[in-house]
Amino acid sequence: MYRVECLFAPHRRGLLEITGEIGRAVGASGIREGMCNLFVRHTSAALCIQENADPSARTDLEVFLDRLVPFQDWFCHTAEGRDDMPSHIKTVLTEVSLNIPIIQGRLALGTWQGIYLWEHRERPPRRKVLLTVWE
Repeated sequence: MYRVECLFAPHRRGLLEITGEIGRAVGASGIREGMCNLFVRHTSAALCIQENADPSARTDLEVFLDRLVPFQDWFCHTAEGRDDMPSHIKTVLTEVSLNIPIIQGRLALGTWQGIYLWEHRERPPRRKVLLTVWE
């Protein structure tokens, strides 16, 4: 088994593609055939696999989730700001972990698939994604 913590510094709310960084970490594991698990260690960010060819797909996803969970003045949980509770709700609706097969030492993603860290906060802190690879 191989385990490493990947750090990311998102600059804005939305989808940040991390496919390259994750792919390099998988390559460093030396594991040729197996499984990769990613786990974001936060309650206001998520992970997803999504189209990485046309940026309008990411825009549409971001706009949809913002419309589904808008900022509200009536949320009680605002300890870290006005976007605190909407961020937690968005994380409940999205995913905090992913499993991706490894074939011939590479992530077995489809042609148009990319791995994204989905940042739900306006001013995000540095994010930690735990990567675990096993045969």
